[in-house]
Amino acid sequence: MPASPARHKPAPRKRVAKPALAAGKTPGTLRKKTIAAGPQAPPPERRKGPLPSALDKLQSLIVGSLDDDKAADIVTLDLAGKSTFCDRMVIATGLVDRQITAMAEHLTEKLHKAGVKRVQVEGANGADWVLIDAGDIIVHLFKPEARTTYGLEKMWGAELD
Repeated sequence: MPASPARHKPAPRKRVAKPALAAGKTPGTLRKKTIAAGPQAPPPERRKGPLPSALDKLQSLIVGSLDDDKAADIVTLDLAGKSTFCDRMVIATGLVDRQITAMAEHLTEKLHKAGVKRVQVEGANGADWVLIDAGDIIVHLFKPEARTTYGLEKMWGAELD
């Protein structure tokens, strides 16, 4: 088909000069340059030793709260591998009902602020023994007489191994 007279010939394309490579530079994509450069050195370590786990942080929060409330004889037992219902157990003594109830309330508030969703408390209304279930850690708050009666340290202690 002949070209119509109304149609004109396209203008010639402009030629753009390619920039010259600087000395020592290699052409290619960024990926190819990265591969050609080889592996990088690992970043320097900032901390020595293992990072504290979420369980360790939760345990330190619990022990700190009990210590702030003047709990006596705070003992932490590691039950990993010994028990299916928890990994750690914290046992502490309060002198009177009011102190034990206050320790349980303060600990529950701090656990909720730390993001522990389901904190269950048993015996908080004036008993000799208050149990707080914080998921992987169980907290027992006793009066001194009840603590010696039940003897949880003997039951779950090192002799269990």
